[in-house]
Amino acid sequence: MRYALYCFCSQLVFVNWLQKHLLPCPFKYLTGIDCPGCGFQRSVIMLLQGNLKQSLHFYPAAIPLMILMLIHFLDSQYHFDKKGWIKTPLAIITGSIIAVSYVLKMTH
Repeated sequence: MRYALYCFCSQLVFVNWLQKHLLPCPFKYLTGIDCPGCGFQRSVIMLLQGNLKQSLHFYPAAIPLMILMLIHFLDSQYHFDKKGWIKTPLAIITGSIIAVSYVLKMTH
């Protein structure tokens, strides 16, 4: 029980620290326009807090993008996707989600 409470409290401290140390977007700073990656950090914070709906609202491609990064990392270590049968379709799907959500964000 103590360990679970410790993990929960340390996660809260980590999430609070993340919220106070978000990286600024240089593209938005220079142009005033959101970039295709704007919202990713807040989306990850929402996921860490267990709020899937808010996470999808901030950045719909966050989960597929993190899965893609994990698969890429594992493949670089274990070389299980030599022909790209997993990474290529996932990259296309993730890129499509990013493009569609960015267009929708810019038009609304």
